Amino acid sequence: MIIKSNLNKKRKIFLIIIALFIIFSLIALNTYANVTDEVYLVTIKGTIDLGLSSYVQRALEEAVSRKAKAVILEIDTFGGRVDAATQIRDKIIGLNIPSVAYIKNRAWSAGALIALSAEYILIDKSASIGAAEPRPADEKNISALRAEFASTALSRRRSEEIAAAMVDKDIEIEGIIEKDKILTLNAEQAIKLNFVDGTASKIEEVLDFLNLKDAKIVYIYPNWAENISRFVTNPVVSSLLLSIGFLGLIIEFWTLGWGIAGSIGIISLSLFFGGHIIVGLAGFETIILFAIGLLLLLAEVFLIPGFGLAGIGGIAAILASIFLTFGNIVQATYSILIALGVSVIGFFLLIKYIPSTRTWRKFILSTEQKKELGYTVGTKDLQRLTGKEGIAITPLRPSGIVEVNGKKLNALTRGEYVDSNTKIKIISVEGNKIVVETINVS
Repeated sequence: MIIKSNLNKKRKIFLIIIALFIIFSLIALNTYANVTDEVYLVTIKGTIDLGLSSYVQRALEEAVSRKAKAVILEIDTFGGRVDAATQIRDKIIGLNIPSVAYIKNRAWSAGALIALSAEYILIDKSASIGAAEPRPADEKNISALRAEFASTALSRRRSEEIAAAMVDKDIEIEGIIEKDKILTLNAEQAIKLNFVDGTASKIEEVLDFLNLKDAKIVYIYPNWAENISRFVTNPVVSSLLLSIGFLGLIIEFWTLGWGIAGSIGIISLSLFFGGHIIVGLAGFETIILFAIGLLLLLAEVFLIPGFGLAGIGGIAAILASIFLTFGNIVQATYSILIALGVSVIGFFLLIKYIPSTRTWRKFILSTEQKKELGYTVGTKDLQRLTGKEGIAITPLRPSGIVEVNGKKLNALTRGEYVDSNTKIKIISVEGNKIVVETINVS
């Protein structure tokens, strides 16, 4: 009797397990049957930079991992950085799923290279592709980019000659482009030359072309880090950040101590390096090199009198870190020269014009404290010190501390730098402001 009861219990458990298995199988089959094919839409818009490259590569990797049916690259750009475009090009060429470049308005310069790397190209009737002459247009850059365009076109069974003519104005194709002109094709020309695969005026038409009319479109957007890096790695913004950074450091070397200008300079340079690290162009070794350079400069300002090996080493380390961050000597040279030029000009403009502005006068005491008005100075008759000689205790940049007649006084020069332990002479006293100059020792 007990044995029969145990058998019945086992049968019931077995039937429950079978029932649960059937239920879960039906749910799984139903879920699988309702799965919609996914097509990833990646937008390539605005200036092509390293931040955009990071975003596109991330989106393509996600499309592959999610087993998307295809990737649509919606392109609308005047161009941008060639190194960023080649990174995107290499990623698209290596995809194992179909890719379509949908030229919404224009695919010029670096944007044309990205379009050529896709398996298919569809173009809006009002769009164009081409205009890819590099800057600077020297033989080295033209040769490299021409080869990149030609090989990319060949890999997608498109005309190498037409692709090369978009880069090199020395290429002449009868009936298509004359010599000394850069090729740009409108939609009608591109279709006629079989350089693109068709036209489309909206995404739905692109899906029809792929025979994925009912596919679900997955939109991938840049994240906050990619947006920030896109902004700070923009060529114009990069140069501006370097200019502000250099200007802040120049002001700090000119004045005694550390203040707002130096802090703004450090923040600007931190944004510059941080943006390039996010996109993978620079590593943390550049930050370490920059930090070493900055510490050497701070030591030069606060610890070591004059300007010597520490200052030179600090400047060299900072410049080296910037060169490594750009990864391109030509571009780094141009950016550094522009930044230095802007900062030096900005510095002299600040010295010349800011002291006379209304805002600046709010921060300083412009009233002359005359004896006739009842004012007295902290020491007995500083006017008597005019013409007296002494020695600079600290560097004057242009302000600092001097010693005259055994007394330490705050003084400043008329703008020139004076090293410590240099003999000086007081040339004028205005209120509490003591102006000095160096004594030429013959």
